[in-house]
Amino acid sequence: MNQKTSNAFVAVSWIALGAGMIGYFVGLARAEMQLNEKGYYFSIMMFGLFAVVSVQKSVRDRLEGIPVTDIYYGLSWFATLLSIVLLTIGLWNATLLPSEKGFYAFAFLLAMFGAIAVQKNTRDNKPEGGGGGHINRNEDN
Repeated sequence: MNQKTSNAFVAVSWIALGAGMIGYFVGLARAEMQLNEKGYYFSIMMFGLFAVVSVQKSVRDRLEGIPVTDIYYGLSWFATLLSIVLLTIGLWNATLLPSEKGFYAFAFLLAMFGAIAVQKNTRDNKPEGGGGGHINRNEDN
């Protein structure tokens, strides 16, 4: 039996994702830094979002007995950790106030959590046997 995620948790997950991303990107747009620096932080956010969704999907697939190669599983985790390390290195070396560095770090982590939760909710609330992207082939036809 697959219990649906509550509407309250779905809403809070989307709010966390939106607040993290919007806060991070608005802060980035308003920051007084060179365009290449803004591009660096933008790329890290997009890379991190993709990585955590990939980790969540890989972990869930394995729990449900859907085959996931060890290479993809490992790369998903590596990409997630790498995005966090790259953000940490970038902020450590940035000429920003400590409060600004903290803002970017927490907005990034909030967006990562939101992305994981939204992916989990999407997976939990999908109709049984439908729309999962898995092809059921009937060899008798």
